[in-house]
Amino acid sequence: MQDFTFKKSLGQNFIFDKNLLRAIVADAEVEKSDTVVEIGAGAGTLTRAIAERAGRVISFEIDSRLKPSLMALSCEYGNIEFIFDDILKTLPSELEAITGAPFKVVANLPYYITTPIMFYFLENGFAVKSMTITVQKEVAEKIVCRKGDSEYGILSVMTALAGKAQITRIIPRACFTPSPNVDSAVVRLDVYEGYTPDKSLRTLVKRCFASRRKTLANNLRAGYGFTREKAEELAQLVSGNRLVRAQDLGKDDFIRLNEYISGSSESSNS
Repeated sequence: MQDFTFKKSLGQNFIFDKNLLRAIVADAEVEKSDTVVEIGAGAGTLTRAIAERAGRVISFEIDSRLKPSLMALSCEYGNIEFIFDDILKTLPSELEAITGAPFKVVANLPYYITTPIMFYFLENGFAVKSMTITVQKEVAEKIVCRKGDSEYGILSVMTALAGKAQITRIIPRACFTPSPNVDSAVVRLDVYEGYTPDKSLRTLVKRCFASRRKTLANNLRAGYGFTREKAEELAQLVSGNRLVRAQDLGKDDFIRLNEYISGSSESSNS
């Protein structure tokens, strides 16, 4: 990669340490029976490590300049398929047709697309078994934090609703080429069996966190047009506190709140 010009706009920070790459794949518990989807093949170093353990690797890469070296890698490993396109522009039905089976996601994600990528996989009903992703350390902490934490927000709740997340390792910035300005972390999310995305629940979570300084009741009033009395009643029902804020609610609280609101809507429409 001596003559390669890294594009900051694509978030290109590659890992070349073979032991670290194998450790990331080990964190994902990739097995020969697995189909793995990778986002951002880059130099193909993580792709190679995945291919050594997986049955099939489907790797997306947006930078066509990397195509010659990656195609050479696919010739070396018969279980790798490269797709030179933006996965966020790939229709869910297209990806389902490509994978054809439940799959794991393993990726060193460009920082700027971490949240869109997570929502893409968690909100389109894919048969994702797990996601093991290298992300900015600060974002990793947001993903795994719990109610009451200062960084707890939409991403934290939506992740908790989908599965169990944990940070498996911290990766210092010096491990990347070029070195970013922050450290990274590997997060593994094991998706609950039978998980089904709920659009109304996502809408609720977004509205509840619309203004972090406001109480839950005030955000419900703004998001749903409830009266003050109705909004405070819902806050009391779900938490025992009319003045509670969204960051103090757990995933089960949001599920119950969504059920209360859905039930209320059905009653008013009948």
